[in-house]
Amino acid sequence: MAVIIPSHYPARQALLDRRVSLLSIEQALRADIRPLRIGIINLMPQAERYEFHLLYPLGRSVIQVEPVWIRLEGHKYKSSDQEHLQRYYVNFHDAIAELPLDGLILTGAPVEELPFDQVTYWKELTTILRFARNNIPSTLGICWGALALARMLDIEKIIYPMKVFGVFETRNLDPSHPITGDSDDAYFCPQSRHAGIDDAVMEKAAEEGKVRLLAHAERGGYVIFESTDHRYLMHIGHPEYEAERIATEYWRDKERGRTDVPEPHNLDLSNPLNRWRTESLDFFGQWIRYLYNYSNPASARRK
Repeated sequence: MAVIIPSHYPARQALLDRRVSLLSIEQALRADIRPLRIGIINLMPQAERYEFHLLYPLGRSVIQVEPVWIRLEGHKYKSSDQEHLQRYYVNFHDAIAELPLDGLILTGAPVEELPFDQVTYWKELTTILRFARNNIPSTLGICWGALALARMLDIEKIIYPMKVFGVFETRNLDPSHPITGDSDDAYFCPQSRHAGIDDAVMEKAAEEGKVRLLAHAERGGYVIFESTDHRYLMHIGHPEYEAERIATEYWRDKERGRTDVPEPHNLDLSNPLNRWRTESLDFFGQWIRYLYNYSNPASARRK
């Protein structure tokens, strides 16, 4: 339907160019529709540049969405535009002060090789995630965000000797699931991470009733899984990425002299093609639909 952003938002034209319907805050207030308020804890480098990657799939969903950008007090955001953060981001307390959040997204972060207790904002983040599990219908973790949610379930990550990097065929494990069930039996998904969770650990966690396993890639492990209370949804890949971003990350790491970053699997660096856009839009769209049905159970019963 539409995503609600301020009329002066920098990426406004880029979103319009990708056929995302936009509403200004003033227009949304006049509309007789309550949008879903989606909190987004954006920890990616150059936060303002990453925002488009989430606004595009959220804005292409069939439900009206109001993104609420959340800034952690313990994170310095050294590579991000401070004026932009000051203008568009709020702390978590302010995000929930007047209205509840219908959903929460925790993005990736360039700290996956650090132990969680060495991440400067970990204590603050765990406080938010505990609150979210009790008060927000679903929290979606992406890449490191998924590892952080897994840690909240006492599932430990491991560091890989070589980065899991590129585009991997992924198998849908549960056709009955309300979010991932309608995905193709096999589809492509980007991965870009130095850490993950061992398959045996994930399978043990599933046997213990901690998680439900939803998708798996032969070289990427269990890609999508959720807590059995449905409050945490974890996607260890980057479905929101554009193909060019993977290529850019590769050349960046090469310039930094990293020897543990291979050329991206299944991606032509000279002509990077996106082969997962439809799957990405469906994943985010079904998650938004799940949140809508949670907030409107009568509507869910009619479907």
